[in-house]
Amino acid sequence: MSTMDVQVKLEAILSRENLIAAWSAVKANDGAAGVDGKTIDGTWVHLQKHWDGIREKLRSGTYRPGAVRAVEIPKASGGSRLLGIPTVQDRLIQQALHQVMSAAFDAQMSRHSYGFRPQRSAHDAVTAARGYVAEGKVWVVDIDLKSFFDQVSHDRLMHLLGRRIEDKRVLALIGRYLRAPMQHPGGRLEPRSCGTPQGGPLSPLLANLYLDPLDQELERRGVAFVRYADDIALFAASERAAQRMLGSVTAWLSTHLSLVINEQKSGVSRSGTSKLLGFCIHESGEVGPAPSALKKLKERVRQLWDARQSVTTEQLRTNWLRYIQGWWNYFAYANKRTKLRRLSGWIRRHMRKCFWLRWHNRRGRYRALFRLGVRGRALGVAGCRRGAWAMAINVVVNTALRTETLNQYGFIIPWELAG
Repeated sequence: MSTMDVQVKLEAILSRENLIAAWSAVKANDGAAGVDGKTIDGTWVHLQKHWDGIREKLRSGTYRPGAVRAVEIPKASGGSRLLGIPTVQDRLIQQALHQVMSAAFDAQMSRHSYGFRPQRSAHDAVTAARGYVAEGKVWVVDIDLKSFFDQVSHDRLMHLLGRRIEDKRVLALIGRYLRAPMQHPGGRLEPRSCGTPQGGPLSPLLANLYLDPLDQELERRGVAFVRYADDIALFAASERAAQRMLGSVTAWLSTHLSLVINEQKSGVSRSGTSKLLGFCIHESGEVGPAPSALKKLKERVRQLWDARQSVTTEQLRTNWLRYIQGWWNYFAYANKRTKLRRLSGWIRRHMRKCFWLRWHNRRGRYRALFRLGVRGRALGVAGCRRGAWAMAINVVVNTALRTETLNQYGFIIPWELAG
């Protein structure tokens, strides 16, 4: 790509139209306050008073971003991920940068890259992978980059950006965002000489730009691959070819991008035993949720249907629907649902167990069962001393809380309703 193909100018970044769109995006994403403690509304008040001065500092090159607030969140695979939350003001400026840079560079990026790009999704990446498997490339090279967002070389990244961006003011501003210190709980400031921590609007785009040379190299070699941010999968027709790819790409990443792979999470396997973005692509062409995705679903079901929660029935329903509908919106892509359907009865058993415990005692259970239409001698089950898990499959409890009743009250299992 020519270094002069596109122009990213500070004037475009600070244009009224771009800033209005950036503020709308930041406001829609909401999110926590940064180190200055200012919320979305508080920042809006601040910007109305001080934006002229902030804009002048950006134009003159004297603007200094605030520190990013360090926040650790649990990872689905275990452990934790460190996020860096910029102030809302810096999120606005980063979003304005992102919009102009993305518009300028996206069309020139690899068609095999799907993460954090307009009009592209994880499902598109899985669809492309299915195409490779259908062609007989059933050996998958999974490449997991070790702490990728923390290991990005600032020097290499700025060199790559310097080949694309002429405006030195923009480059200097991006450099200051990369070097903004991390503020840990207690106020300790940690200088940063590498990495682009997740949490700000600019980080995903910078990550894609950093890995674009890898995409170009794989295309040059004629490798079948998909990349979603730092999730990379290569496809080959034989195990031998796949092993060669793993070795050569590992060496290339180390030499050209100073990146190390996680050897425990990287390797070669048949497509049916590999996973991509939460899905398992079978050699038959069918796609199902990966075992790890189903395991995570089960863990969340146990949490959401824990009767010890201090929540109302309405909150219980709201929490369940928010989670399960979001989960299903993503995994409805799967057309192999046998294992998922087997979980339906297990999930409803957790629901019934939860309600049985929330009815507390014999009197509460008698009244609840009566409200649900149980009559006569069957009401005697209210005094049963068996455990809640066992009572969840009791015929009377199952009749009172039949599937239709649970659905009626909003305690649905969406893949069953989808048919």
